[in-house]
Order: sequence, then structure tokens, then C-alpha cells
Amino acid sequence: MTDKIVVLTTSKDNEEARRIANTLVEARLAACVNILPGVTSVYRWKDAVETGDELLLVIKTSRALLAEVRAAIERIHSYELPEIIALPIVDGSDAYLNWLAGSLKP
Repeated sequence: MTDKIVVLTTSKDNEEARRIANTLVEARLAACVNILPGVTSVYRWKDAVETGDELLLVIKTSRALLAEVRAAIERIHSYELPEIIALPIVDGSDAYLNWLAGSLKP
């Protein structure tokens, strides 16, 4: 098990997704953010089933930075309740994990 995590969030459009990604990487809160377009989300919101086109952000960071990542997403995001889910990175290539660690703020 590593101390690195992947954080998932969705966004309504490319402009917002890029704003979140750039903010996180520039602040060294994330080493990398992948923006995946073409996501269709089906979800329950305010007692109704909704469907929406979104972009998925895959954010690589560390467990120690999760609170700051969460705060940044909540500050920037247009959604009333943005998805913020953290998944552990159990293992990976040493070279990639070292790069990831070196790209984050200490």
C-alpha cells in the first residue's frame, strides 16, 4: 500500500474541468489530472433520477493532500455537491510513484 491516491470528480464542461485541473497541478496538490470527456452520469438528485453529460477528472495525489484537494475542488466547482471520492493506489511502478511524489508539494 502506498500513501498515494486517485481522486475522482466530475465536471459540467471542459472549461470548469480545466480550471480545476490547472489549479490543482499549479498548486502541486496533484501531480497529474486526466480529463475524460463523454461521460454520461445517471444519478438521484433531490428525489429525482437525473441524467447528464459530464467530464470525469482522475486526480493523482497523496493522502496527506486530500483535505486541500477537497477544499480546492469545493471552492472552484459549480455543483452544489461535487463528487469527491478518493481511492487508494495500492501499488505501481517505482519510477511513476517517485515522479508522482516529486511533483507534489512536500
